[in-house]
Amino acid sequence: MYLISKRIFDLFFSGIFSIVFFPIIFLFGLWVVLDSPGPMFIFQERMGKNQKPFKLIKIRSMKVNSAQSGLLTIGNHDQRITKIGYFLRKYKLDELPQLWNVFVGQMSIVGPRPEVKKYVDLYTEDQKKVFSFRPGITDVSSIFYSKESEILAQQADPETHYKEVILPHKLQLSLNYLSKANFWTDLGIIIKTLQLFYKR
Repeated sequence: MYLISKRIFDLFFSGIFSIVFFPIIFLFGLWVVLDSPGPMFIFQERMGKNQKPFKLIKIRSMKVNSAQSGLLTIGNHDQRITKIGYFLRKYKLDELPQLWNVFVGQMSIVGPRPEVKKYVDLYTEDQKKVFSFRPGITDVSSIFYSKESEILAQQADPETHYKEVILPHKLQLSLNYLSKANFWTDLGIIIKTLQLFYKR
């Protein structure tokens, strides 16, 4: 019953907010193109429910081909991020197009954040239980690691720290969420996410 109501909730709100935010998404996308040569949006392959790959949509916040120099964003002054990109990332506005991913059933509003295959290949069998749910726009780990890039900037080896410390902890937080997920836990995560970015 919970999963059915969760999908209805996702469909209803992603549909409404996709329409409401469409002009804003388009204006930010246009600003991105004027600020830095390249497309408005990027499509990143992530692993979804049952480890099925899908294309996650974001407003582009980095210079073209930035992913070739690494998948992690390090610190607030990563030179690959565009001027408008800093603003979009600070308030997570680059994530707004993912409402479409939610609407078509690839994601949920609340659920474990989707990862790239490079890091998914490191998961243990127990950690792969996160794939029993649709990935989400926000979850407990998104709130806990809202300043992940700053944490990584303080590390001598950010890549190793992410793989050995942050990623396992994120997955544990997600598994803890899945073990008790219900409408009220989802609502609490949404409220905490909104509060977090209201304070920024």
